[in-house]
Amino acid sequence: MGNFAYLLADLVMGLSSIISFLLLIYIVIGLLISFNVINSYNQFVNAVYGSLYKLFEPILSPIRNALPDLGGIDFSPIVVFFALRFLTPFIAEIFIQLA
Repeated sequence: MGNFAYLLADLVMGLSSIISFLLLIYIVIGLLISFNVINSYNQFVNAVYGSLYKLFEPILSPIRNALPDLGGIDFSPIVVFFALRFLTPFIAEIFIQLA
């Protein structure tokens, strides 16, 4: 059962890394669109950003509502990014200790 716990912990760490990378891409594309560096009418940009928006908006919306209004600056992706980075090792350690 111990090997399964390590595999599960590795899976959690891997999924967290993938989600963090996709969230970082979402943040960067959002910034580039807001500063008119890339065109949001581009079909590829629209497809990538739309997919990431549909993926992350259910996660970001409650956090966005809980944070105070900071004058148009959205810190919710950054909060989720840091929460993933700090909480994932603890979750993986719990899986390892349960074995």
